[in-house]
Amino acid sequence: MLATPRLLALAEASAATAVSQALAPGMTSVGTSAMIEHNKASPVGVTVSAEAELTKVEGSRLEFRFLAWHVRPGAADADREIVAVGTMERAVVNRERFVSRANLSTT
Repeated sequence: MLATPRLLALAEASAATAVSQALAPGMTSVGTSAMIEHNKASPVGVTVSAEAELTKVEGSRLEFRFLAWHVRPGAADADREIVAVGTMERAVVNRERFVSRANLSTT
């Protein structure tokens, strides 16, 4: 079975990838909040995928909605089963400054 935190991580990666090419050099996005409805278990052996759609940009704040699904072995991609839906927010930040501040907060 695929745990909800792992499913959320897959959705977060999808959102980060969706905007990464549009960000200025030296910038990245970081997750700030998420809401997930994990409605169906994904049995061992299925392929789980996620896609995120950017729905709103407000300054440095990005809002997404996402969808995750699995396809059972031997089934066609058209037979995908939705396993989770949700929304998330990410913030665009300067990568170097973010890492520097994160390192300072651990000391």
